Amino acid sequence: MPQARTISCALHDYIEVSCLYGYQVKLLLHDKQTITGKAVDIISSAEKREYLLLESLPPIKIELTEIKQLQVLMPGAKFQTLKIMETELSEVVIFSP
Repeated sequence: MPQARTISCALHDYIEVSCLYGYQVKLLLHDKQTITGKAVDIISSAEKREYLLLESLPPIKIELTEIKQLQVLMPGAKFQTLKIMETELSEVVIFSP
């Protein structure tokens, strides 16, 4: 069975903060798709893949490894933008307000 791709712990922490504070986020995916919603939880599948659950109509589940950029749309947030580079070590660049 192929091993699931993972993200860095630092990136995971920032996504968890988005869920903890219920940030409204805009995601840019690797396939150029843009998705907006309220970050509510990170869930895992039986195959050990992790997904960001967005509260929207309908609710959306995005695999964490598919996220290229996460932008927080709320003023006063702990951070504004995560730009995720595809490298072996899942490099994360963080832009603060």
